[in-house]
Amino acid sequence: MTEGLAHIQDAPQDHGTLDLIARRPDVDLREILQQGELDLVEGLRGDRWHARENRHADKQLNVMNTRVVDLLAGGFDRWALAGDQLYVDLDISEKNLPAGTRLAIGVGAVIEVTPSLHTGCSKFRDRFGADALAFVNSPEGRKMRLRGLCAKVIVPGVIRPGDTVAKVG
Repeated sequence: MTEGLAHIQDAPQDHGTLDLIARRPDVDLREILQQGELDLVEGLRGDRWHARENRHADKQLNVMNTRVVDLLAGGFDRWALAGDQLYVDLDISEKNLPAGTRLAIGVGAVIEVTPSLHTGCSKFRDRFGADALAFVNSPEGRKMRLRGLCAKVIVPGVIRPGDTVAKVG
């Protein structure tokens, strides 16, 4: 897996692309969306995050780098199994996107990177393997946020695959 680090590190830093939106309507279910609605209360409208008892406002959205998920999943058709809602071709490392960084998506929607950690779970391990979980949670993997980042909606809006994802300010 370390052979893919150079490709991951070459991800765009300021302007990237939203490559996939995956809504999770229920446990272990995924819906690939051609259009999603980001909402201040629900996060991704229709996603089960809002219905969870242990939801945390800083974890409305999970965002993963598409270069990482492609390496681990072995193809686009398995990306959504990672369990994130937004998959972006953008450098999401702590260095590039510290907590508090805002990202504009498409025309008007804005999300904010939160300090909450996204480390993966037993489902991630079961789907991609123990080596993949260890890789994303290694010290370097955590700095690069290989497992992804947590975010919250700041400005609601409609988003679509292919939309630009850009740092604000």
